[in-house]
Amino acid sequence: MSSSNLQSPIPEPPVMPAEVTIQRSTSFRDDALRRFKKNPTAIFGLVIVILFLLLAIFGRQLTPFDPFAQNIRNAHQAPGGEHLLGTDFFGRDVLSRIIYGARISLFVGVSVVTIQAAIGVVVGLVAGYYGGKIEAVMMRLVDAFIAFPGIILAMAIMAVRGQGIENVIFALSFAGWPTFARLVRSEVISLKEREYVQAARGLGFHDAKIMFKHILPNCLATIIVYATMGIANPIIAEAGLSFLGLGATSEQATWGFQMSLERQYMRTAWWGVTFPGLAVMIVVLGFNLLGDGLRDVLDPRMKE
Repeated sequence: MSSSNLQSPIPEPPVMPAEVTIQRSTSFRDDALRRFKKNPTAIFGLVIVILFLLLAIFGRQLTPFDPFAQNIRNAHQAPGGEHLLGTDFFGRDVLSRIIYGARISLFVGVSVVTIQAAIGVVVGLVAGYYGGKIEAVMMRLVDAFIAFPGIILAMAIMAVRGQGIENVIFALSFAGWPTFARLVRSEVISLKEREYVQAARGLGFHDAKIMFKHILPNCLATIIVYATMGIANPIIAEAGLSFLGLGATSEQATWGFQMSLERQYMRTAWWGVTFPGLAVMIVVLGFNLLGDGLRDVLDPRMKE
């Protein structure tokens, strides 16, 4: 057979692979941010919180008048004109005092929640992780605190220690930490039997390392949500204590203290109580809306 009769095989055309759609896996942070942007309630709450934070930071530069400057001739001027929200009994500008009071009221809310969370997280971690007698003793202590109304306990502490923002922070922190302890304990009980915790135990990790490095990070979403919503509670409690004369002093122009000074003039000068009260209501609404939105964003069950 001649070589001319030999035909080389005709190569088949290459088979093109089917078009593959590569879907990028989004991180939890990106996914949470995407859901947050789609939540108008959370965004509205965040805007309110940011506005009040700006007032707290730059309040002295934004006040149209000195919040402590008295002018008896201008006492109880109605809202409008030079004094947009009117003046109080001493002729001080109500708007300026509300702006100045934002710094102290927000400081109280953030400080109290931070201290409550620090104490409650440690107690909840230890009680939930070890269980047994340690858990029984700690949780009976927590139950004793919760059984006693927190505001009554804070009032008793303030009656003993006296007025002042520092005492308000101490009293509210002392009365409110058990709620964080119970919250964290319930989370730890559900997490301590997970595979990664068992693996850490098998590798001989110290209990403290397991609790704070492996369990606590998985509780942070719940803690952040509850803390955000919980900031409103100390603000309301401080306003209530100051309204009763047990909170801030005259040098600390919190919203509650402003309402306390003007409560006897509510019939003739309603703006002295109404506008500080509205400030409390709006900032509380902002933190509640933000916390509610964060709960929807950080809850894994909401993931599509």
